Amino acid sequence: MRVVILPNAEQASLFAAEQVKKQITRKPTSVLGLATGSTPLKLYKELIESQKRGEISFADASSFNLDEYLGLAPEHPQSYHRFMRENFFEHIDIDLNNTHIPQGLTDNPITSCEAYEAKILEKGGIDLQILGIGRNGHIGFNEPSSGLASRTRVKTLSPSTIDDNARFFGPDETQPTLSLTMGIGTILDSKKLVLLAYGDGKADAIKDTVEGPLSASCPASALQMHKDALVIIDESAASKLEHQEFYLHVERENQKLLKTLGL
Repeated sequence: MRVVILPNAEQASLFAAEQVKKQITRKPTSVLGLATGSTPLKLYKELIESQKRGEISFADASSFNLDEYLGLAPEHPQSYHRFMRENFFEHIDIDLNNTHIPQGLTDNPITSCEAYEAKILEKGGIDLQILGIGRNGHIGFNEPSSGLASRTRVKTLSPSTIDDNARFFGPDETQPTLSLTMGIGTILDSKKLVLLAYGDGKADAIKDTVEGPLSASCPASALQMHKDALVIIDESAASKLEHQEFYLHVERENQKLLKTLGL
Protein backbone atom coordinates (compact mmCIF):
# COMPACT_ATOMS: atom_id res chain seq x y z
CA MET A 1 0.00 0.00 0.00
CA ARG A 2 1.36 3.37 -1.07
CA VAL A 3 0.37 6.25 1.23
CA VAL A 4 0.61 9.81 -0.09
CA ILE A 5 0.08 12.62 2.42
CA LEU A 6 -0.46 16.10 1.00
CA PRO A 7 -1.14 19.40 2.81
CA ASN A 8 -4.78 19.80 1.86
CA ALA A 9 -7.70 18.33 -0.10
CA GLU A 10 -7.02 20.55 -3.10
CA GLN A 11 -3.48 19.25 -3.61
CA ALA A 12 -4.56 15.69 -2.87
CA SER A 13 -7.32 15.92 -5.50
CA LEU A 14 -4.86 17.26 -8.08
CA PHE A 15 -2.53 14.36 -7.33
CA ALA A 16 -5.40 11.92 -7.74
CA ALA A 17 -6.37 13.54 -11.04
CA GLU A 18 -2.84 12.96 -12.32
CA GLN A 19 -3.24 9.23 -11.65
CA VAL A 20 -6.44 9.10 -13.71
CA LYS A 21 -4.93 11.19 -16.50
CA LYS A 22 -1.92 8.88 -16.71
CA GLN A 23 -4.24 5.89 -16.89
CA ILE A 24 -6.35 7.38 -19.69
CA THR A 25 -3.27 8.54 -21.59
CA ARG A 26 -1.69 5.10 -21.33
CA LYS A 27 -4.90 3.27 -22.20
CA PRO A 28 -7.66 5.40 -23.82
CA THR A 29 -10.09 2.46 -23.55
CA SER A 30 -9.65 2.29 -19.77
CA VAL A 31 -12.46 1.00 -17.58
CA LEU A 32 -12.79 3.39 -14.65
CA GLY A 33 -14.44 2.60 -11.34
CA LEU A 34 -16.09 5.73 -9.96
CA ALA A 35 -17.34 6.89 -6.57
CA THR A 36 -19.87 9.46 -5.39
CA GLY A 37 -20.02 11.76 -2.38
CA SER A 38 -18.25 15.01 -1.60
CA THR A 39 -14.72 13.57 -1.55
CA PRO A 40 -14.22 12.98 -5.31
CA LEU A 41 -15.85 16.25 -6.43
CA LYS A 42 -12.57 18.16 -6.67
CA LEU A 43 -11.07 15.23 -8.59
CA TYR A 44 -13.94 15.25 -11.10
CA LYS A 45 -13.69 19.02 -11.48
CA GLU A 46 -9.99 18.77 -12.33
CA LEU A 47 -10.61 15.98 -14.85
CA ILE A 48 -13.31 18.09 -16.51
CA GLU A 49 -10.88 21.00 -16.77
CA SER A 50 -8.16 18.70 -18.11
CA GLN A 51 -10.41 17.60 -20.92
CA LYS A 52 -11.33 21.21 -21.70
CA ARG A 53 -7.60 21.95 -21.98
CA GLY A 54 -7.27 19.07 -24.45
CA GLU A 55 -5.05 17.01 -22.19
CA ILE A 56 -7.26 13.90 -22.10
CA SER A 57 -10.37 12.41 -23.68
CA PHE A 58 -12.89 9.96 -22.25
CA ALA A 59 -14.39 9.19 -25.67
CA ASP A 60 -13.15 5.58 -25.66
CA ALA A 61 -13.35 4.98 -21.92
CA SER A 62 -16.09 3.30 -19.93
CA SER A 63 -17.06 3.41 -16.27
CA PHE A 64 -18.73 1.50 -13.46
CA ASN A 65 -19.96 3.15 -10.31
CA LEU A 66 -19.59 1.53 -6.93
CA ASP A 67 -23.16 1.75 -5.71
CA GLU A 68 -26.69 3.12 -5.77
CA TYR A 69 -29.56 3.41 -3.33
CA LEU A 70 -32.11 0.63 -3.69
CA GLY A 71 -35.50 2.10 -4.54
CA LEU A 72 -34.35 5.37 -6.11
CA ALA A 73 -35.09 6.08 -9.77
CA PRO A 74 -32.24 7.46 -11.91
CA GLU A 75 -34.03 10.84 -12.04
CA HIS A 76 -34.36 11.13 -8.24
CA PRO A 77 -32.45 14.19 -6.94
CA GLN A 78 -30.45 12.03 -4.52
CA SER A 79 -29.73 9.12 -6.86
CA TYR A 80 -26.14 8.43 -7.81
CA HIS A 81 -27.20 8.33 -11.45
CA ARG A 82 -28.11 11.99 -11.17
CA PHE A 83 -25.03 12.80 -9.11
CA MET A 84 -22.73 11.40 -11.77
CA ARG A 85 -24.56 13.11 -14.63
CA GLU A 86 -24.55 16.52 -13.00
CA ASN A 87 -21.05 16.41 -11.53
CA PHE A 88 -19.11 14.54 -14.21
CA PHE A 89 -20.70 12.81 -17.19
CA GLU A 90 -22.47 15.87 -18.66
CA HIS A 91 -19.17 17.77 -18.71
CA ILE A 92 -16.91 15.25 -20.46
CA ASP A 93 -16.96 13.45 -23.81
CA ILE A 94 -17.69 9.96 -22.46
CA ASP A 95 -20.32 7.93 -24.30
CA LEU A 96 -23.19 7.60 -21.81
CA ASN A 97 -23.84 4.11 -23.19
CA ASN A 98 -20.47 3.17 -21.71
CA THR A 99 -21.32 4.42 -18.21
CA HIS A 100 -22.77 1.91 -15.77
CA ILE A 101 -24.42 2.43 -12.38
CA PRO A 102 -26.40 -0.16 -10.41
CA GLN A 103 -30.14 0.16 -11.02
CA GLY A 104 -31.93 1.33 -7.90
CA LEU A 105 -35.30 0.51 -9.43
CA THR A 106 -35.32 -3.18 -10.26
CA ASP A 107 -37.82 -6.01 -9.95
CA ASN A 108 -35.10 -8.41 -8.90
CA PRO A 109 -32.10 -6.77 -7.18
CA ILE A 110 -30.26 -10.07 -6.80
CA THR A 111 -30.38 -10.76 -10.54
CA SER A 112 -29.49 -7.13 -11.21
CA CYS A 113 -26.37 -7.44 -9.04
CA GLU A 114 -25.32 -10.62 -10.82
CA ALA A 115 -25.76 -8.88 -14.18
CA TYR A 116 -23.60 -5.97 -12.97
CA GLU A 117 -20.80 -8.35 -12.06
CA ALA A 118 -21.09 -10.01 -15.47
CA LYS A 119 -20.91 -6.66 -17.27
CA ILE A 120 -17.70 -5.75 -15.44
CA LEU A 121 -16.15 -9.05 -16.50
CA GLU A 122 -17.39 -8.55 -20.06
CA LYS A 123 -15.51 -5.25 -20.16
CA GLY A 124 -12.31 -6.94 -19.00
CA GLY A 125 -12.43 -5.71 -15.42
CA ILE A 126 -11.81 -2.31 -13.89
CA ASP A 127 -8.44 -0.74 -14.63
CA LEU A 128 -8.54 2.00 -11.98
CA GLN A 129 -11.05 2.22 -9.14
CA ILE A 130 -11.64 5.48 -7.25
CA LEU A 131 -12.73 4.99 -3.63
CA GLY A 132 -13.87 7.18 -0.78
CA ILE A 133 -14.13 5.95 2.78
CA GLY A 134 -16.79 6.29 5.46
CA ARG A 135 -16.13 7.21 9.07
CA ASN A 136 -16.68 3.57 9.96
CA GLY A 137 -14.22 2.37 7.31
CA HIS A 138 -16.77 1.39 4.67
CA ILE A 139 -15.87 1.43 0.98
CA GLY A 140 -18.71 1.51 -1.50
CA PHE A 141 -21.60 0.57 0.76
CA ASN A 142 -19.66 -2.33 2.26
CA GLU A 143 -20.37 -1.70 5.92
CA PRO A 144 -18.39 -3.24 8.81
CA SER A 145 -18.87 -7.04 8.91
CA SER A 146 -18.96 -7.22 5.08
CA GLY A 147 -17.19 -10.27 3.72
CA LEU A 148 -13.75 -9.47 2.34
CA ALA A 149 -14.48 -11.67 -0.71
CA SER A 150 -18.01 -10.33 -1.26
CA ARG A 151 -19.41 -9.55 -4.69
CA THR A 152 -21.97 -6.99 -5.93
CA ARG A 153 -25.06 -7.39 -3.77
CA VAL A 154 -27.81 -5.75 -1.70
CA LYS A 155 -26.55 -4.23 1.56
CA THR A 156 -28.28 -2.73 4.57
CA LEU A 157 -26.82 0.66 5.45
CA SER A 158 -25.48 1.14 8.96
CA PRO A 159 -27.02 3.78 11.26
CA SER A 160 -23.82 5.86 11.05
CA THR A 161 -23.89 5.86 7.23
CA ILE A 162 -27.58 6.79 7.24
CA ASP A 163 -26.81 9.63 9.66
CA ASP A 164 -23.87 10.84 7.55
CA ASN A 165 -25.99 10.89 4.39
CA ALA A 166 -29.10 12.39 5.97
CA ARG A 167 -27.92 15.90 5.07
CA PHE A 168 -28.53 15.14 1.39
CA PHE A 169 -32.21 14.34 1.92
CA GLY A 170 -34.92 16.90 2.55
CA PRO A 171 -37.51 16.54 5.32
CA ASP A 172 -40.10 15.43 2.76
CA GLU A 173 -37.84 12.79 1.18
CA THR A 174 -37.68 9.15 2.25
CA GLN A 175 -34.08 8.19 2.89
CA PRO A 176 -33.22 4.66 1.70
CA THR A 177 -31.78 2.16 4.13
CA LEU A 178 -30.75 -0.39 1.48
CA SER A 179 -28.27 -0.17 -1.37
CA LEU A 180 -26.75 -2.07 -4.25
CA THR A 181 -22.97 -2.08 -3.99
CA MET A 182 -19.92 -3.66 -5.54
CA GLY A 183 -18.51 -6.16 -3.07
CA ILE A 184 -15.09 -5.93 -1.50
CA GLY A 185 -13.97 -8.85 -3.66
CA THR A 186 -15.22 -7.00 -6.74
CA ILE A 187 -13.28 -3.90 -5.71
CA LEU A 188 -10.10 -5.89 -5.05
CA ASP A 189 -10.30 -7.37 -8.56
CA SER A 190 -9.56 -3.88 -9.95
CA LYS A 191 -6.06 -3.54 -11.34
CA LYS A 192 -5.36 -0.31 -9.41
CA LEU A 193 -7.12 1.22 -6.40
CA VAL A 194 -7.02 4.91 -5.47
CA LEU A 195 -8.58 5.77 -2.11
CA LEU A 196 -9.18 9.41 -1.19
CA ALA A 197 -9.84 10.76 2.31
CA TYR A 198 -9.87 14.34 3.55
CA GLY A 199 -10.50 15.92 6.94
CA ASP A 200 -10.02 14.85 10.56
CA GLY A 201 -13.39 13.10 10.50
CA LYS A 202 -11.72 10.36 8.42
CA ALA A 203 -8.57 10.10 10.58
CA ASP A 204 -9.71 7.08 12.62
CA ALA A 205 -10.83 5.19 9.50
CA ILE A 206 -7.52 5.90 7.77
CA LYS A 207 -5.58 4.78 10.84
CA ASP A 208 -7.50 1.49 10.85
CA THR A 209 -7.17 1.09 7.07
CA VAL A 210 -3.43 1.64 6.86
CA GLU A 211 -2.06 0.55 10.22
CA GLY A 212 -4.80 -1.60 11.74
CA PRO A 213 -5.30 -5.33 11.35
CA LEU A 214 -6.93 -6.79 8.26
CA SER A 215 -10.51 -7.06 9.47
CA ALA A 216 -14.11 -6.99 8.29
CA SER A 217 -14.62 -4.47 11.11
CA CYS A 218 -12.84 -1.98 8.84
CA PRO A 219 -13.75 -2.98 5.27
CA ALA A 220 -11.17 -0.61 3.77
CA SER A 221 -8.39 -2.55 5.50
CA ALA A 222 -8.85 -5.08 2.67
CA LEU A 223 -6.76 -2.69 0.55
CA GLN A 224 -3.75 -4.05 2.45
CA MET A 225 -4.10 -7.19 0.31
CA HIS A 226 -4.02 -5.37 -3.03
CA LYS A 227 -0.83 -5.25 -5.07
CA ASP A 228 -1.41 -1.68 -6.33
CA ALA A 229 -3.38 0.33 -3.77
CA LEU A 230 -2.74 4.08 -3.50
CA VAL A 231 -4.08 5.99 -0.49
CA ILE A 232 -4.14 9.76 -1.06
CA ILE A 233 -4.96 11.80 2.04
CA ASP A 234 -4.59 15.30 3.41
CA GLU A 235 -2.74 16.09 6.63
CA SER A 236 -5.94 16.11 8.67
CA ALA A 237 -6.95 12.62 7.57
CA ALA A 238 -3.37 11.47 8.26
CA SER A 239 -3.28 13.00 11.74
CA LYS A 240 -3.68 9.72 13.66
CA LEU A 241 -1.19 7.67 11.64
CA GLU A 242 1.70 6.50 13.80
CA HIS A 243 4.22 6.35 10.97
CA GLN A 244 3.56 9.60 9.11
CA GLU A 245 7.23 10.49 8.74
CA PHE A 246 7.98 7.10 7.25
CA TYR A 247 5.21 7.46 4.64
CA LEU A 248 6.48 10.93 3.72
CA HIS A 249 10.03 9.58 3.40
CA VAL A 250 8.91 6.67 1.22
CA GLU A 251 6.95 8.97 -1.09
CA ARG A 252 9.93 11.32 -1.51
CA GLU A 253 11.98 8.30 -2.59
CA ASN A 254 9.16 7.13 -4.88
CA GLN A 255 9.10 10.48 -6.61
CA LYS A 256 12.87 10.34 -7.18
CA LEU A 257 12.53 6.88 -8.71
CA LEU A 258 9.61 7.87 -10.92
CA LYS A 259 11.53 10.91 -12.16
CA THR A 260 14.56 8.74 -12.94
CA LEU A 261 12.35 6.30 -14.87
CA GLY A 262 10.58 9.13 -16.68
CA LEU A 263 7.17 8.06 -15.33
